[in-house]
Amino acid sequence: MTIRQHMRFWAIFVILFILFLVVLSNILLPFVLGMAVAYFLDPVADKLEEKGMGRTAATALIVGSFLLVSSLTLILLVPALAEQLIGLLKRMPGYLTAFQDLVKPLVLQVVDIQGMKESGELKAALTGYAGNIVKSLGALATNVIGQGFAFFNLLSLLVITPVVAFYLLRDWDRIVERVDGWIPRGNLKEVRSIAKDIDNVLAGFVRGQSVVCLILAIFYGVSLLAAGLEFGLIIGILTGLISFIPFVGAIVGLVASVGVAIFQFWPDFLHIALIGGIFVVGQILEGYVLTPKMVGEKVGLHPVWVMFGLLAGGSLFGFVGILIAVPVAAVVGVLTRYALNQYMDSPVYGTQSTTEEGEE
Repeated sequence: MTIRQHMRFWAIFVILFILFLVVLSNILLPFVLGMAVAYFLDPVADKLEEKGMGRTAATALIVGSFLLVSSLTLILLVPALAEQLIGLLKRMPGYLTAFQDLVKPLVLQVVDIQGMKESGELKAALTGYAGNIVKSLGALATNVIGQGFAFFNLLSLLVITPVVAFYLLRDWDRIVERVDGWIPRGNLKEVRSIAKDIDNVLAGFVRGQSVVCLILAIFYGVSLLAAGLEFGLIIGILTGLISFIPFVGAIVGLVASVGVAIFQFWPDFLHIALIGGIFVVGQILEGYVLTPKMVGEKVGLHPVWVMFGLLAGGSLFGFVGILIAVPVAAVVGVLTRYALNQYMDSPVYGTQSTTEEGEE
């Protein structure tokens, strides 16, 4: 096959794969989660195999333990989290009113609100901005909720996901070997090298970042609860869980926690500073201990690229898109770096002519 035929073949393959995801996106959630669990736990199964345990027995032990720990965690945490979430939603109007009363005098000193009201500019601007924001958030929320939390999908998560995870984890090595056998023999070395780079990125970011998020969720939740912050448990856990979005988790958690602390402890500045200090310690822990140890510095995923991938995935495929956004971003990043290296080593880039000019 010529280069053009190769490119045509892979272009058709990618287009068909994307169409497959679009058409079946409503039923992919349990399979994506099962695959994620299998990939995440595969190193544990390999370790147990090295110690002499059979693959099926190791898989049953790992998946069973994983489900047991997950179920116990949900049973213990869900009632407390639900209670705090309901309380936070009930108090939200009061927080918003207090925030408005606090900010309004400052705004009046800068902006002529009365003049804008009389001219109608304020109403038109606020209506336009609010309409656009509500429309965008509503569309995204409908897409995510409709695909992620429908009754059928919830039932699928409880029943199908463990089964998918078990069979994929049990047969993971055989699946990898079978896929390796499909690789064109002429490109075997290059494809294996790319696949290894992709696995390193995924292992470093997905596995490592998941552990980091879990540790941060426990740290923030326990610390804020111990500091006596209202709704500290729900705020801390949510902050930790969304910490895989660079900077967003810490900023959202800091603003929410300090905001609640101001209304709860004012004018106790020491207590408010303590709440802020928890996030300073959390950021130091994440930036200098957890991320270097768990994720590493060679992952090569830029924070902006991660955020773009999450927003694009959520917009296109809802909750499933959010789950696969980071792995897809990692794959695209590795392929892009490979393509750039190929380009810079090719005559098109002009490395050879530039070297010759330097020698002259």
